[in-house]
Amino acid sequence: MKLAVIAFTRSGSRYALRIEKAMEEKGAACQAFGKGKEAGQWGVRVVEESLGAWTGRMFRSCDGLIFVGAAGIAVRAVAPFVASKASDPAVLCMDEQGHFVISLLSGHLGGANELARTVAALVGAVPVITTATDSGGRFSVDDFARRENLYLDDLGLAKAVAADILEQRTVGLYSDFELYGQIPPELSSQKKGGLGISISLDENYDPFPETLHLVPRITVLGIGCKKGASAEQIETLVKKVLEQNQLSIHSVGKAASIDLKKEEPGLLEFCGRWKIPFLTYTAEELQKVECEGELSESEFVKEVTGVGCVCERSALKASGRKKLLQGKTAENGVTVAVALEEYAVNFV
Repeated sequence: MKLAVIAFTRSGSRYALRIEKAMEEKGAACQAFGKGKEAGQWGVRVVEESLGAWTGRMFRSCDGLIFVGAAGIAVRAVAPFVASKASDPAVLCMDEQGHFVISLLSGHLGGANELARTVAALVGAVPVITTATDSGGRFSVDDFARRENLYLDDLGLAKAVAADILEQRTVGLYSDFELYGQIPPELSSQKKGGLGISISLDENYDPFPETLHLVPRITVLGIGCKKGASAEQIETLVKKVLEQNQLSIHSVGKAASIDLKKEEPGLLEFCGRWKIPFLTYTAEELQKVECEGELSESEFVKEVTGVGCVCERSALKASGRKKLLQGKTAENGVTVAVALEEYAVNFV
């Protein structure tokens, strides 16, 4: 998580620095900034540009922004950049005396509600959460999707789910995965009609007349390619393999290959286009991978790379599993294999 904190007074900067230190101890990348005539004396990074310019840069590059000052300052600063709850970062506001931490923007999908609670606990403040489902103690599908790293396919239907829950109407639940913990009372796996939630890797399966799809990002692609293979060639085969296995491309959580391909332009462009983390491994690491079943080994590939099969071994290595969902498929100088990370739905 990457965070930026900005203060406008000496008192506020003290809290900004406390938040920076505490969040870094929790493993987040956090930087404290100050904006004001005397900011150079506060021990924070001085913002020389306009607040609007600084906010725009941080809004695009950070997971969360924390304003230590008046809520009006924060609202006016972020207003030109607010686009969608699916993409906006978390935005918090804390008064300079450290009494309250307010979740202003992206409470659920952006994680602002959780971040507000975390920051408030760190500085001894009161978290202020105004989203209806949270204030009423009800199930929030947005928050659940973020917590479980699920792709949510329709914000309109997510809003409809929230509306039904607030009106105390039960929402249907379907899952291809084992359920852990107690299912929230707002959901029912017995309901078949009306509006419902589907937790599946198949985004085209509709178990309800109105289905909100939540897609776990657990599909791992192992990819090999000839030098110079284009992003389009790679994407074409990837989509073909995913469709054959009824997997949404939004279920892809990782792509992996041998380290010889770590700077391959086509691979980097494809992964960047779909915001897929790209991992690479050495030939020695891939050679040690175990598989339940036969691997599609090639002597030619071994001579070139040092390991007989790149895509299958990469998929297994990145998934932490020993079984492939889909073995090597080759087309136009590209090879793709698929594995799935272990997953269960957690309501705990």
